[in-house]
Amino acid sequence: MFVLIYITTSSEEESSIIGNKLVEERLAACANIIHEIKSVYWWQGNLEKDLESVLIVKSLESKADNIIKRVKELHSYENPCIVALPIIKGSEEYLNWVKKEVEAENENNL
Repeated sequence: MFVLIYITTSSEEESSIIGNKLVEERLAACANIIHEIKSVYWWQGNLEKDLESVLIVKSLESKADNIIKRVKELHSYENPCIVALPIIKGSEEYLNWVKKEVEAENENNL
């Protein structure tokens, strides 16, 4: 099964750093960055309003736990938003490409 993993970050720069690592390490086939969003949320009893960036990665469900772990290692937040959403349909050619890229031999580990 394929997944989209939605991650919010403190900035476009942080999204770029995390996205690059996930793709370089073959945990994800692709990372998309949405420059700026407005977020409203409760944190430690306070209503917070921040500008954040969104990182969306495409991968396989079998990689989701490793992606979550790696994002937590790289992320600046104490409790980052990292949620995996199933892809129920898609272009067969695109999904085949995602699978091929995520399952490819990681040249950095050779």
